Order: sequence, then C-alpha cells, then structure tokens
Amino acid sequence: MLSRYLDESIAVLQRTQEALDATVVDTAVTRIADALGAGRPLLVCGNGGSASDAQHITGELVGRFLKERRGLNAICLSSNPAVLTAWANDYSYETVFSRQVEAYGQDGGVLLGLSTSGNSPNVVAAFEAARALGMTTVAMTGEGGGRLRALSDLLIDVPSRHTPLIQQAHICLYHYICEQVEARLAG
Repeated sequence: MLSRYLDESIAVLQRTQEALDATVVDTAVTRIADALGAGRPLLVCGNGGSASDAQHITGELVGRFLKERRGLNAICLSSNPAVLTAWANDYSYETVFSRQVEAYGQDGGVLLGLSTSGNSPNVVAAFEAARALGMTTVAMTGEGGGRLRALSDLLIDVPSRHTPLIQQAHICLYHYICEQVEARLAG
C-alpha cells in the first residue's frame, strides 16, 4: 500500500516536471522577487490544506528559508481568524480574501493563490480584486486551472485531479519558489 502511494506521488511529480513550463515558474519567481524587492506585498491565500500551504509560504519568506536575510513583506490572507470570522459573519465567506486584497494589495504587488480545483470562490474573488489593483496574479492549481486559469497572469497547474497529490507537488514547487526568491533578495 505505501509503496503504491509513493509510486503515485512520484508519477505526479514526474508528470509535473514534463508538463510544466519552467519559464512560468521562473517568471513567477521574478515577479515575486521584484515586488518584494520594491517593497510591494506578496499576498497568499487558499482554503483548507491550501490555507496551511499559504501559511507555510509566508512563514518561509517572513522568517527564512535557507539564508539569513531581512524579513519579506509576505502576508497570508487565511491566518487572521478575527478578520476571517468577522467578515464572513457580517458579509460572506466568498469575499474574505478579496476584502484583504483591498486592504493590503498594491499595484505592483503579487497575489499567489492555491486551489487544487482552481474554482474556490473566495480565491477567485481575490484574483478579481487583485487584477483590479494592478497586481500580478499567480495561481497554483490542479490540472487545467479551473476558473483561476482566466484570472491568472501565471498559472502553475499540476497535472492531476487528486487533491493530496496536487498538494504534494505544490509543496515542491513553492519550496523552489521560496528558495529562488530568497536567493535573489538575500544579497
């Protein structure tokens, strides 16, 4: 059983390596590094496991990944329970991230959204708000990108529809992004 699961995980990573245009990931690194280097924010959002991934990404960038450096302006939109619960209670859960994009987003900043389906309504609404502000939108999704495909400047979609395997590939990809952003900004 374990061997089969690990084989499936390896197969998704291999398909990701074959299918993914590396220039898209490298362009995401450049956009994120340029924004952070200019004092613009990186906003990151997702639901469930992807919310945990959003926290993980911002933790690596505010703290450190591999190098000693200054903290970076990375904000996880799912990590403030007071904002999330107040806004969802008074308005709607669908707009909990777009409201924060309105509050923290800036022209020249980047919104990174994680959604294995690409169809999470609150992530989609955040992308719409970010585009209205002139932010670069980067989506990490499963196969095809769902609704986020049309709202993304850069789409990083893992060729799978199996949520746990998509999330595993996302971890590899965002660790690479964090490593490369840090390398550019640590000097």
